[in-house]
Amino acid sequence: MRNLMIFAAIMIGLGTFMAQVASKMTPASATTAQKPVVPAVTVAQASARTVSIPQDPRGHFATDGRIDGQRIEFMVDTGASLVALNETAAARFGVRPTPGDYTSRVTTANGTVKAARTHIAMIELGGLIVRDVDALVLPDEALSENLLGLSFLSKLKRFEYANGKLVLEQ
Repeated sequence: MRNLMIFAAIMIGLGTFMAQVASKMTPASATTAQKPVVPAVTVAQASARTVSIPQDPRGHFATDGRIDGQRIEFMVDTGASLVALNETAAARFGVRPTPGDYTSRVTTANGTVKAARTHIAMIELGGLIVRDVDALVLPDEALSENLLGLSFLSKLKRFEYANGKLVLEQ
């Protein structure tokens, strides 16, 4: 049952991702500038840290984070059960699955893809630090944007959409 729930959440996340890919394939607007990745804005409160991430022009929540002190771009995906990294990003952090490590199956709009389960010691996002995060590594051709899923978000005190921003609180 757990595997089925993980599979369903990954499917939702990857469906969201594929919708983004499809939206990129529409005719370009008057500007052809690269989509900006907005750094998360940290707001210190008396007893908690809060990060506010504004929507990007596509209506998604893209932001910078850090793994092992190295910068990484994420798209926050509340429909993804796990953090998902593409192979190129994972390799930058020393995660290089062997072919035998790709034992999880993930279904995307492009078909079924094998993924490798991994564990990230710490992810930092705008001052929020989450430790011991489960993740998947997917082939680059199956995942162009790294997803910040529920294996990160569920370790926060709360996350919510408010006033055009995604608010994360620890």
